[in-house]
Amino acid sequence: MTKLMQKRLKTSLTASAVLVAAFLSGCASKIDTASEQNVVSDFVTSANIAGKLTGADETNWWKGLDSRQLDQLVANALANNHDLQTSQLTLKSALARLGEQKARYLPQGGIEIGAQRSGLGDTNSRQSSANLALDWQLDLFGRITALVDAASASAMSQAEQVRLLQIEVVSSVVKGFVSYQGNVEKQHIVTLQIEALEQSIDVLQARVDEGVANELDLNRTMAQLRQQQALIPAIEYAKFSDLSTLAVLTGRLAQNIELTNEQVILEREFSVSLSEPNKAIALRPDISRALYDFSQANSLSVSASKALLPDISLSGFAGVLSLGSNGFSDTQQQWQVAPQLQWSILSYPALLAQRDAQQFLSEAAYSDYQQVVLTALSESELSLQLLVNQAQQKRFADERYDFANKAFLQAEAMYEEGQIPYLELLDARQDVLIAQENAVESTISSLLSKVNAYQSFNGQWSYALNDTNK
Repeated sequence: MTKLMQKRLKTSLTASAVLVAAFLSGCASKIDTASEQNVVSDFVTSANIAGKLTGADETNWWKGLDSRQLDQLVANALANNHDLQTSQLTLKSALARLGEQKARYLPQGGIEIGAQRSGLGDTNSRQSSANLALDWQLDLFGRITALVDAASASAMSQAEQVRLLQIEVVSSVVKGFVSYQGNVEKQHIVTLQIEALEQSIDVLQARVDEGVANELDLNRTMAQLRQQQALIPAIEYAKFSDLSTLAVLTGRLAQNIELTNEQVILEREFSVSLSEPNKAIALRPDISRALYDFSQANSLSVSASKALLPDISLSGFAGVLSLGSNGFSDTQQQWQVAPQLQWSILSYPALLAQRDAQQFLSEAAYSDYQQVVLTALSESELSLQLLVNQAQQKRFADERYDFANKAFLQAEAMYEEGQIPYLELLDARQDVLIAQENAVESTISSLLSKVNAYQSFNGQWSYALNDTNK
C-alpha cells in the first residue's frame, strides 16, 4: 500500500501539469468535460491503488449481506429520504432554469390588444388597437451561449449532488444497520458477563461467610460487576441512536421503526470486490461535480468577457389601429423594424472588474477541482489501508478468542477433576467472554471498513443506482 502511495505522489505532478494545460486552453471557450474526465481517468489509472480488488461487479453490493431487512431499509431510504427529495427537486429547478436560458435564443415579446372610449362635451370617440412587439437579441459574440453553458453545467453539478446524496444515504443505512446488530450482540455478551460475575459473587460470598476467604476478592468482583452493568445503559443508548439514524434516513420517527435481531450478518462472508477499481474512483460524483462547477465558473467568465462587446438586437413592431370603432372593421396598419446596437463603453471599468472577478472565481474553481481529485484518491487509498488493518485486527481478535475458549475448556476439565477451585473456572469463563466481546468489536469494525471501502469506490455502483431509480 505504501508503494502505491509513493507511486501516486510521483504521478500527481505530471497530472497537475496536464490539468493546468487543459485549464489554460479552456479559458477561451467552453470546457471540454469529456476530455477532462479522460485526463482524470488516466491519472487514476497511473496511480492504480486498488488493482488487487478487481473481481465481481459491485452493483447493489449491500445485498451480499443477504438481509431482507437491510434491503427494505435501503429501498425506503432512497424513496423517502427528505434530503434526497430536496436535492432532486433542486435538480428539477436547475433544469428549468436551463430551459429559461435556452429560451433567450428566441425572440422575446408579446401581444397587446386594447379598446377605449372617451368623451369631451358632446363629442364621443372610440378607438381599438392590436399590437405585436418583438425583441430579438442576436448572439453574434456568444454571450447567450456562454450563459446557457453555465446553466447546463449548474444542472449537471446538481445531478452529481443527487448522486452524492444517494451514496451517503445507502452507505449510512448499511452502517446503521450493521451497528445496530453489533450492539445487540454486544449487549448479549455483556449480559453473559454479568451472569458469570453474579455466579462468582455467590461463591465468594459463601466462602467469606464460611471464613475461608477474605472480602478483598469479593469487593473486586463486585466492582467488576458494576462496571459491566454500567455498560448496559450505554449500549441501550447506542441501539436507540442507530434506530434514530435509520429512522431519519428513511423519513420516519424512531418509534415507527422496528428491527428484528439478525446477528447472523456478522458471520456472513462479505468481501470487497470491484469490477473496475480505477473507474470506480474516476467516476466519483464529487470529482464530476467539481468539474462541472469549474465548467460553470469558466462559462460565466466567458460571459463576463463577452459583456465588453456590443449587444446587437432587432426590435419589431406590427399592429392595427381602428378609429371610431371598438371593433376592427376600419383599421390602419402600422409596423416598424429597428436594428439596435448597445455598447456600454462608459461602464467599461465596472465590466472589466466583473470580468477579472469572474476569472479569479474560475481559477479558484479549477484549484478546488484539482484538490477534490487528489482528496478522492487519498480517501480511496485510506479506505483500503483501513480495510487491511481491520482485517488484521479481526484475525488477532479471533485467535485470542480461540485461545481463551481453549483455556476455558481446559479449566472446566481440570475443575471436574478437582485440580482447580471453582473461582479459577469462573475467571477462565470471564476471560473467554471478554475475548468474545473483543472479537465482536473487531468483526463490526471490519464489516464497517468494507462498507466504507464501497462508499469510497462509488463511481460505478452509484451510476447503476441512479439509473435504477429513474
